[in-house]
Amino acid sequence: MIFLTALPLFWIMISASRGGHWGAWMPSTISAFDGTCVSIPCRFDFPDELRPAVVHGVWYFNSPYPKNYPPVVFKSRTQVVHESFQGRSRLLGDLGMRNCTLLLTTLSPELGGKYYFRGDLGGYNQYTFSEHSVLDIINTPNIVVPPEVVAGKEVEVSCMVPDNCPELRPELTWLGHEGLGEPTVLGRLREDEGTWVLVSLLHFVPTREANGHRLGCQAAFPNTTLQFEGYASLDVKYPPVIVEMNTSVEAIEGSHVSLFCGADSNPLPLLTWMRDGMVLREAVAESLFLELEEVTPAEDGVYACLAENSYGQENSTVELSVMYAPWKPTVNGTMVAVEGETVSILCSTQSKPDPILTIFKEKQILATVIYESELQLELPAVTPEDDGEYWCVAENQYGQRATAFNVSVEFAPVILLESHCAAARDTVQCLCVVKANPEPSVAFELPSRNVTVNETEREFVYSERSGLLLTSILTLRGQAQAPPRVICTSTNLYGTKSLELPFQGAHRLMWAKIGPVGAVVAFAILIAIVCYITQTRRKKNVTESPSFSAGDNPHVLYSSDFRISGAPEKYESERRVGSERRLLGLRGEPPELDLSYSHSDLGKRPTKDSYTLTEELAEYAEIRVK
Repeated sequence: MIFLTALPLFWIMISASRGGHWGAWMPSTISAFDGTCVSIPCRFDFPDELRPAVVHGVWYFNSPYPKNYPPVVFKSRTQVVHESFQGRSRLLGDLGMRNCTLLLTTLSPELGGKYYFRGDLGGYNQYTFSEHSVLDIINTPNIVVPPEVVAGKEVEVSCMVPDNCPELRPELTWLGHEGLGEPTVLGRLREDEGTWVLVSLLHFVPTREANGHRLGCQAAFPNTTLQFEGYASLDVKYPPVIVEMNTSVEAIEGSHVSLFCGADSNPLPLLTWMRDGMVLREAVAESLFLELEEVTPAEDGVYACLAENSYGQENSTVELSVMYAPWKPTVNGTMVAVEGETVSILCSTQSKPDPILTIFKEKQILATVIYESELQLELPAVTPEDDGEYWCVAENQYGQRATAFNVSVEFAPVILLESHCAAARDTVQCLCVVKANPEPSVAFELPSRNVTVNETEREFVYSERSGLLLTSILTLRGQAQAPPRVICTSTNLYGTKSLELPFQGAHRLMWAKIGPVGAVVAFAILIAIVCYITQTRRKKNVTESPSFSAGDNPHVLYSSDFRISGAPEKYESERRVGSERRLLGLRGEPPELDLSYSHSDLGKRPTKDSYTLTEELAEYAEIRVK
């Protein structure tokens, strides 16, 4: 609380100045409301040795020198004054007691200015004092607000009005103080220059909502119509409060995103957009945008808005979720395994939201998971049927990606049942079909002739590999008697397999014995057997390669147009039929081994091209019928 209790210094100074010097003491400034009155306190002194019988005095307006003919406010000798002061001025003090106090009434703005006093002791003993008082005519109370008003800290606001009119005494009333506090009228206080003020105090704890509040004070003079009002706007300082900001934002990869942050503070805050401790944008403002062009998954994350000024700070965050299609899946794990081992494959990807992951082989779903970024495929005790190409597919509502990978199963050779020998005229052709990984070596052994021919002797053996199948064909010529026994042996680093190849046809001499009718019957039976074997193999292939949409497949949600472009399909049955077509000579016949030649001729190719089994049978049957 402020108490203006300064002692009247100029009275003390007068008491100390009784040394007999010319001098005067009055307030340097004094104020009064328009239409009221004012009493200007004044004391003067002169040398003691003068001892005048009568002391006179004169008050001048705006100039102390009589030769300038300043307006006379008051003159004790003649009572002649300037017209502006007629009926408005009179002396309250006793000049004989060296008191020159002046009273001015019915104040108006033109009376505002400087007032000088001149002492007149008779004769040449006249002296105009340089000291003067400045009168200020006011129309509003003075509201005093502390230099700094901070929210949450108690503050004192005062209303001060001059009280220097002995005829009219003001009363103070606070305006617009509701919710701020109850005022306290402190009373009439004397200032250090002998003037008086009336003070009223208002104590309250401001909030940030009080910033800019218009607070008023009214001075009224009872029994008059005089009322004067003054106002002051509160400048409440307070730390920032973030009042507006985006909630969580979802955006599709490649789209434009605008993040907004608005704060309320006094003074204005420094707004800063940050992510992972890095400043992205900042400015001193009430609000700040952060523009993100063509967002990427790398911009997914939490963004913070920091607002700060000298009185505090506040921050808030917003999460940006960038939605995007799955990345191309990556596949890790065992890609090469030995038959019987366990194969573990991990397929992983990234997307938002998490995708549906599926692993399939030849359109058959092997494993699937929904809304996960990883999928584990376990193949316990792998078999040769597990060898082949697989696909890992990732899909969400924003797109799909796929990756192909191969699992290679290594195993010992297996000689398939379609391996056999067939005779036509004096030629025998032996077919050995082997399934193995890695690629095996194949040899044909004729125990009765003590001859072994391997696939490296390309003049006599024709071999072709397709996937895991190796097909080798041995051609024997010059079989005038019964065809020889043929054993096919296949070897790789995991083992060896041998099989004596069965004959599916007799020596051509047999046709002469059975006659033309028997030949036709035998030919028809042979054709029926070939057709039966072909149909049986096709059914087997269909059984071994079930449809991608088989009923026992795990259910998985795909979009209606889900396709994997370029996914290869294997048709092992077609490959096998192709091998048989080559055996039957439909794409050319391999070289023949004519055992009727001497051992020195084994390295020579026969000059005569061989007929295929079907052609020979047809030709022979036609001749016999004729």
